[in-house]
Amino acid sequence: MHQLYWKMLVLIAFVVFSVSDAAHADIADSTDFTFKSLQPQNKHPRTGQLISTLLSRTHYKNRDIDDSLSSNLFDNYIEQLDHNRMYFLKSDIQKFEQFRYKLDDALKTGQLGFAFSVYNTFQERFKTRFDYIQGRLQKPFDFTLDEQFLVDRSQAAYPIHQTQADSIWNKYLKNAALKLKLAEKDEQGIKETLTKRYRNYARRVSQTSDEDVFQLFMNALAECFDPHTVYMSPKTSEDFSIRMSHSLEGIGAALRTEDEYTKVAEIIPGGPADKSDLLHANDRIIGVGQGTNGEIVDVIGWRIDDVVQLIRGPKSTKVQLKIIPAEDSINDPPKTITLVRDKVQLSDRAAKSDTLFLQNNDKNYTLGIINIPDFYFDYEAMRRGEENYSSTTNDVKRIIKEFKNLNVDGIIIDLRDNGGGFLSEAINLTGLFIDEGPVVQVRDTRGRVRTERDDDEGTLYDGPLAVIVNRISASASEIFAAAIQDYHRGIILGSQSFGKGTVQNIVKLKRYFPHTNKKHGQVKMTVAKFYRIDGGSTQHQGVIPDIEFPTRYDAMEIGESSYDQALLWDEIKPVSYQSYKLQIDETMPQLKQLHRARMANDQEYKLLMEEIEAIEQSHNRKYVSLNYEVRKNELDQKEKRKDRRREIRKEKQKLNGNEKDVDFMIEESANILSDYLLLTYTE
Repeated sequence: MHQLYWKMLVLIAFVVFSVSDAAHADIADSTDFTFKSLQPQNKHPRTGQLISTLLSRTHYKNRDIDDSLSSNLFDNYIEQLDHNRMYFLKSDIQKFEQFRYKLDDALKTGQLGFAFSVYNTFQERFKTRFDYIQGRLQKPFDFTLDEQFLVDRSQAAYPIHQTQADSIWNKYLKNAALKLKLAEKDEQGIKETLTKRYRNYARRVSQTSDEDVFQLFMNALAECFDPHTVYMSPKTSEDFSIRMSHSLEGIGAALRTEDEYTKVAEIIPGGPADKSDLLHANDRIIGVGQGTNGEIVDVIGWRIDDVVQLIRGPKSTKVQLKIIPAEDSINDPPKTITLVRDKVQLSDRAAKSDTLFLQNNDKNYTLGIINIPDFYFDYEAMRRGEENYSSTTNDVKRIIKEFKNLNVDGIIIDLRDNGGGFLSEAINLTGLFIDEGPVVQVRDTRGRVRTERDDDEGTLYDGPLAVIVNRISASASEIFAAAIQDYHRGIILGSQSFGKGTVQNIVKLKRYFPHTNKKHGQVKMTVAKFYRIDGGSTQHQGVIPDIEFPTRYDAMEIGESSYDQALLWDEIKPVSYQSYKLQIDETMPQLKQLHRARMANDQEYKLLMEEIEAIEQSHNRKYVSLNYEVRKNELDQKEKRKDRRREIRKEKQKLNGNEKDVDFMIEESANILSDYLLLTYTE
């Protein structure tokens, strides 16, 4: 059940609660904030000792609490507090440096003075910055100057003194104001928005508790092991338990914090966000409004639980979200979308089917398309003994039988944006396309390897098959795609998958303190790793398609390899399995050649490549202009590319005589599978 448990964990952002009066009261314009000095609670030393011991002894990485980890923890903690190096002064960091290689010993003895001392210093620097911001926003900005702003200061030098910090913040605020101006805010609107933003931010910093600081420090420690290991304080754990007991209503998106932004971690299949196609993974939410015309509250810099409080709400109510799409730079103006909150039904997450008719070399083909957004099954129905309970495998079985009645020439399985789900469903689904055999290997912290198998003899479908993945396809979807690839059962198309090849489990800390009534939270910890049947891991590297398609994700830092502490790719012994081969290996050079020839003459493909290049340049830029005309021209060019691509798609649709709009990747996947049919099934 642990996979369902963790799948549910990421649903926090859409569990039903009404927006409380307290959440609205938090938006008051008061500047009367008290930044109190924080100290560890009596229970924190022992809890910290336990967490560090558990991590070093039971985490898959098997990492010692030593000087190397101490240095890593030092950097993680300071970066969490001041990622862009805009609050701490150089002298602060120099003072902290004496502890760089002492934190391992401090963890073992339960000393937390460093964590709280650093946080209290951060509060002091924050208050100084807040005072400067309030004064600076009383004066207008000049957007006619040819100034440049350093976008990413994570590797820049810390300011030497307050005057230098003022200069850095002046440009930071000017860039924030310019983004609002590009979004058509007037001078007064810009001033009001930014003033309210930082007053809200200051209020939240002033409300930080000693438990918050302890959780922050423990998560900096957890991050030393891998990005999926997390400590949850008692309050965070309780909130999760409460939310788990409610109906799943809201927008259907899991959220996380990255720097000062609320970022979409995952779109839940079947939810309002998924159905609307307006919100996507890695989009950043910077504002939230209630109803159709409610005031949009700026949420940059907010705590994640406060943002969630604004977003969630009763079924059938509307919520406005001001977002910066994933493919846009944080310096681009946002757009506003409206979603209708709803309950996420299991049936809405179910596999969907479609058919595509095309002609290739004067031959007509009918291809079946199966979109699988999630690896799911109705646990309660199965427990009741219902024979036809809903599951990925059962639903795909039904679709395949329908396709057989239609005499489809081949099947395409679309796993794009599929974040995973039940491992058992990935194994069972693989069994529909292969005879009995191994599907995936799992190695635990002690190095023990078990093989998960499909034990059902025979196949439901043994015809031509293609599987599409992208950078968001993760976990169970990677296991299925990898097995199909290793068996040579089908052609894998698309872009490199996410690379999430680890297994997490939950450890409740209360069990280690049986004689106390105090609450101690819990740790989600990586305890195992997935390996393909050929011995290679899906971790970090993911699944590399046989024929790769460029996507916008290619230009973004997405996937396991983008995490600093992600476990690396490795391999173990392969298991014995019978490869199907078919004619895939023999035909692959020709398939690639035909694909390249089509793309060379495809206007939509050329424009997509231009978009990807522009996105890459935008994301890689170290500096952006603070001149209004320069930035406005950049945005105009971007919109022209989008408009041109929409025109090309309409022209292509009309030329092909398609009544429905088939997306580019499905269209080209169908072409490749029809090429394969021509090369291997022509009489």
